[in-house]
Amino acid sequence: MKNFNYRMPVRLLMVLAVLFSGCDSFVEVDLPSSQLTSSSVFEERATANAAMTNIYAKLRDSGLLSGGASGMSIALGAYADELDYYGISSGDTQFLYTNSVLPTTGIVAEWWSRSYNQIYAANTVYEGVSNATKLAQSDKDQLMGEALFVRALVHFNLANLFGAVPYITTTDYQQNQMAPKVAVAEVYSRCIADLETAQALLPTTDFGGSRVRPNKWAATALLARVYLYNGNFAEAANAASAVLNETGTYALVTDFDSAFLKDSPSTLWQLIPQNSGASTAEGANFIFTAGPPPFVALTQSLLDAFEPGDLRKLHWVKGVTDGSTTWYHAYKYKQQSFTGSSTEYSIVLRLPELYLIRAEARAKQGFLSGAKDDLNAIRNLAGLPNTTAATQEEVLTAIVKERRVEFFTEGGHRFADLKRAGEANAVLDVAKPGWDAHEVLFPLPQNELLLNPNLEPQNTGY
Repeated sequence: MKNFNYRMPVRLLMVLAVLFSGCDSFVEVDLPSSQLTSSSVFEERATANAAMTNIYAKLRDSGLLSGGASGMSIALGAYADELDYYGISSGDTQFLYTNSVLPTTGIVAEWWSRSYNQIYAANTVYEGVSNATKLAQSDKDQLMGEALFVRALVHFNLANLFGAVPYITTTDYQQNQMAPKVAVAEVYSRCIADLETAQALLPTTDFGGSRVRPNKWAATALLARVYLYNGNFAEAANAASAVLNETGTYALVTDFDSAFLKDSPSTLWQLIPQNSGASTAEGANFIFTAGPPPFVALTQSLLDAFEPGDLRKLHWVKGVTDGSTTWYHAYKYKQQSFTGSSTEYSIVLRLPELYLIRAEARAKQGFLSGAKDDLNAIRNLAGLPNTTAATQEEVLTAIVKERRVEFFTEGGHRFADLKRAGEANAVLDVAKPGWDAHEVLFPLPQNELLLNPNLEPQNTGY
């Protein structure tokens, strides 16, 4: 299973076509009229695995986790204060950059429909595998754990963008089409329940090779994040510690140029490119070689956030000049085009986050010494001295600043961190002309409100 890729037999592609295409909204998904209505697909290890890995391909290629324009790394980077936009004036990224998103803007409908299609697919795998009679129990546990992991991850991201959303746990289209919203706290609670179950089901080993399939520690890392967002600080610290204690498997990377290589020991879970030799979508979209930038570039405020001597700025930021003006792009991923052999995969979860999760969770509980130890572990790695923060408020502020320069242009961390810290409106009101307080949540897609009245009311301000 080394060099694992998201490919599958032609026969299975035909079988899965109904599930993975043509579903513009989860409320519009009818019962598949293919073999998916039977258990045959999930009785064989190969086809059941292919069904699951195809979901990862969908996560990679479309929706919130993709490295493209609609993915959170770019979309929320432009929406917050990480990226300046240089593309066409009529694109969705322009609407995000100018914070002029409406309920009818294409990207919110895309986020919603892609996400719930991925959730529907995960539920299909979960139900099919759980009802299989010939599949080995170890395979059933693995696949059910992965499906729950994906279901929790996608719902978690949806709640952070839209607030209250439906939490879909079935393939019953009649039930799904009228599903009501549940509060963010309830979404987090259900994510936690799914991840705790996934944690128990998933193996501790790197199933599939190259860390492209989530294992117990990837589920634990995501669980630590959800605990933190939900205010379960003791549980967040404990979950982070469980992963950090796996020193035989994971380690911080001291060479920042290799931190985003596919074999980085700090990676917990990543998405493999579609074709061998292809670069990541992140590399293709962030890197540019001539100015002015064709799409996006780093903001001056982000560049100014790095302290003098920070190795991350030296290795993860690159300047491009036309002789009079210099622009800067994210350079975490070094490859922009086909290389013959893919050296980088799209990283979703990596070890430094666990240090900063534990630092924040410890600080929230008043354990400032331990919090500063974790914060300093990341700072020292970047060539910076120990933090001078002393009070709880100072330590928490220092952690937010550290997360900004550690996770810039990664999965929308910055926007979520500003919201969690209660700083979004104060910061973005300065960084984004015309910013309004209600824009910390995105509007629910207008077409979904028309289809499902249980999604009412629309988010405030839209």
